[in-house]
Amino acid sequence: MEHVIALDVGGTGMKAALVGADRTLLHEARRPTGREHGPEAVVAAILDFAAELRAIGERRFGEPAAAAGVGVPGVLDQDRGVAVYAANLGWRDVPLRALLSERLGGIPVGLGHDVRTGGLAEGRLGAGRGADRFLFVSVGTGIAGAIGIEGRLEPGAHGDSGEIGHIVVR
Repeated sequence: MEHVIALDVGGTGMKAALVGADRTLLHEARRPTGREHGPEAVVAAILDFAAELRAIGERRFGEPAAAAGVGVPGVLDQDRGVAVYAANLGWRDVPLRALLSERLGGIPVGLGHDVRTGGLAEGRLGAGRGADRFLFVSVGTGIAGAIGIEGRLEPGAHGDSGEIGHIVVR
């Protein structure tokens, strides 16, 4: 059965799913991010969790995932697939897309900002569907938002649009 890996990395926990081509939820799982162990441990936890999801998919459906989509907090260089900076996870310049693709056997990996990715889903499938413009705000370990304009999300000039929790208010 064709399926993909969906992985949301947060400041304290990770949520994941295997999703069928028809958007059917096939498997769900959660793990702590482990940020108290440092940025290298967080990257290792992400890679291990993704590999576990790949193995579950292969075991249950007889084939590896077709692709993986991963959302992470902080500033991203989406073109290069690099997690540039995340204050809550302590990492800088992690080539996460390449590391994940290698760990997952070379499948395509999409890397996106966690809240903007959630906003994209809300804009296409949820309450924002059909709206020309919308604002999606997520309150979790941090606070962030996604700005939807004419069917796309605004990443900002430096990939940090919506980082509400990092605005100094005096």
